[in-house]
Amino acid sequence: MTNSIKLVSDERVSSESSAVSVFENGVATEILAGLAQTPKRIAPKYFYDQRGSELFDAITRLDEYYLPTAEQHIFDQFRSEICAQIGAGKTIVEPGAGSCEKIRWLLPELALKEYRPMDISAEHLASSAAVLRSDYPELRVVPIVCDHSGGLDSPEMRALPGPVFFYPGSSIGNFEPEAVVQFLASMRGAMDQDGGLLIGVDAKKDPDILHAAYNDRDGLTAAFNLNILSHLNVCAGAEFDTDNFEHVALYSEPAGRIEMHLRSHVDQDVQVAGHTVYFKRGELTHTENSYKYDPHEFVELAAQAGLGASHIWQDESRFFTLLYLTPG
Repeated sequence: MTNSIKLVSDERVSSESSAVSVFENGVATEILAGLAQTPKRIAPKYFYDQRGSELFDAITRLDEYYLPTAEQHIFDQFRSEICAQIGAGKTIVEPGAGSCEKIRWLLPELALKEYRPMDISAEHLASSAAVLRSDYPELRVVPIVCDHSGGLDSPEMRALPGPVFFYPGSSIGNFEPEAVVQFLASMRGAMDQDGGLLIGVDAKKDPDILHAAYNDRDGLTAAFNLNILSHLNVCAGAEFDTDNFEHVALYSEPAGRIEMHLRSHVDQDVQVAGHTVYFKRGELTHTENSYKYDPHEFVELAAQAGLGASHIWQDESRFFTLLYLTPG
């Protein structure tokens, strides 16, 4: 799970050069390996090119998408408690920071030494970091472009004095439970005893609410799912026709997860990095799982990674959970 991460030392350099990419080549190899599986798979990290990041931001503003309202309610109601748990003078590292909006929920009451947002989408991250610097000129912002799903335990990260990781939203649900433990353990490995992790977890709830959130009337989730093919056309030399696929999202109650797929409308051959990949009519290609956890279930996973729950917050409807985890 070790991932080499390069950091930018001077936050005053241009936004273009301040995002140092460590997203290595080998995308086509990874994509072809996933499409050779049964069922076919595309990793959800490929959702997030510039267009995908914009679509996801739009999804978070939908009426059906309950999560942002529930999450922000927790931050609004418990901000002082949350900041007290973190403490002053810390370096916060945010994997998958995207638009860097959620760190703003803490900044009114949190005195940071440094903020290091991480994301796979270089252009989106550089733009977001530049806006944040402009709004908070006293805050040192060092963006890092990388695929954080490979782990965060690196010599560069361990050199930080007691980093606190910030992983809001529900992205941890995209990991399989075993991978959750590995990912949490990689953060635990980068912490000292003053470190911590503030993490959001989507809670189990009425399946009808989940179905509506992942099959919204405006079709934004469908567009987000289909955009992964457009992204592969660019980064993996593919030739997908998105009109030949449709979005499918369903909730598996036994597994406690939303499953997202792309269904092929027709029998078709698709060129991917010079290789021909055959899709049968009606065949599903898996793009994402989104696991939902009761708080005690997630605490048990965190314990396997050497982390204990210092504090747990939920919104009134118990739709969403925020946990502060510290070295066990």
